[in-house]
Amino acid sequence: MQAITIQNLSKTYETGKEAVKNLSLSLEAGEVFGFLGPNGAGKTTTVKLLTGILTPTSGTCRVFDLDPQTEANRVHAVSGIVTEHAQMYDHLTAMENLMFYASTFGINRSEAKKRSETLLAEFELTDAKDQKLASFSTGMRQRLSLARALIHRPSILFLDEPTSGLDPENAQRVHQMIRKLASEEHIAVFLCTHQLRYAQEVCTRYGLMDEGTLLVTGTLEELRTSTFSGQTLSIRADRLPAGLPFVSCGDSFYTTSIRSEQEIPDLIRTLVAQGVNLYEVSVKKPSLEDIYFALTAKQTEGF
Repeated sequence: MQAITIQNLSKTYETGKEAVKNLSLSLEAGEVFGFLGPNGAGKTTTVKLLTGILTPTSGTCRVFDLDPQTEANRVHAVSGIVTEHAQMYDHLTAMENLMFYASTFGINRSEAKKRSETLLAEFELTDAKDQKLASFSTGMRQRLSLARALIHRPSILFLDEPTSGLDPENAQRVHQMIRKLASEEHIAVFLCTHQLRYAQEVCTRYGLMDEGTLLVTGTLEELRTSTFSGQTLSIRADRLPAGLPFVSCGDSFYTTSIRSEQEIPDLIRTLVAQGVNLYEVSVKKPSLEDIYFALTAKQTEGF
């Protein structure tokens, strides 16, 4: 069963703003799906539609074949939600927060305590379990927020900028936990972020949004292939013979466009045969940022 199915989903607010426009996509269990785009692209609105907080203007969406509009409680029972601001109680300790949220899902006290202790250990918060949330750093709060979202063993996680405000070390911890949840526990992860470099590190598949419109979906390699016709080969050499398709970039660096990596050996053999001393050879593949900007540029040209 698919974790998420969205068909022709649209949301227009009373102000007339079209936040989501005819969106269609699907997500399997065990995937980390990066739902990417700048602020205002429609990411948070989509999550609110999927969790029953908002009603769509048209189209349908399902979470494990449940309709968020008519079965919101059942959707919430299988979902964990983490936003960029940890929504918990400052006057309660870490353990008390987790115990409280466990009770809202009907988990008995004994099981809640066991589950809370396990999650605190996984997120390296055991030493802080009796500290009130008010004393927590941003990183500690966000890790506890993830623990809170997992307390009832959800089948899907909705993460909205989960590493916002975190230092690199804490952000890396969150990355590792997300990948582990998907690969080992087969949880579906729907990750919303405008941080494309971060998403490239953690996601297995992507959907790129711009002003409410889904531009493209696919794995990184699929997006590269569909958006760009080639790659960039960069070399550092003592000189460049005339007649070769390289452009000087300064500091002894030269680049050329290639369709595939199969072209590299012949190019290198040609350089070496002509007495060129090579000090460095590398291939630059388009990043998610490159892909996103190329797609949005095409959208602009289309108008």
